[in-house]
Amino acid sequence: QVQLVESGGGLVQAGGSLRLSCAASGNIFSINTMGWYRQAPGKQRELVATITRANTNYVDSVKGRFTISRDYAKNTVYLQMNSLKPEDTAVYYCNAEIRSIGRAYMDYWGKGTLVTVSS
Repeated sequence: QVQLVESGGGLVQAGGSLRLSCAASGNIFSINTMGWYRQAPGKQRELVATITRANTNYVDSVKGRFTISRDYAKNTVYLQMNSLKPEDTAVYYCNAEIRSIGRAYMDYWGKGTLVTVSS
């Protein structure tokens, strides 16, 4: 069993900051890509940022404001969100490609954490 548990969401005023965390636990042999996605009310889930050992990737709308980072020893990914805007309001989901012992890589999702940015 593998679990992804997010934390750090909440209510913040426009221009403020939040830091999301996501810890992976369970039967983990290795982790490839980790990332954050978000889904605003009435919209499809979209990629926010991903990170591997080689690079990071951001959706254009968050470049220069959000920073993704990773603690490989703790199997944890972070999303530092600065200069938040009301349009950043969404449920943020953690995603990871995880290989368990004796299995191929699989995609895992957290349950999501709500970020609300007030104007």
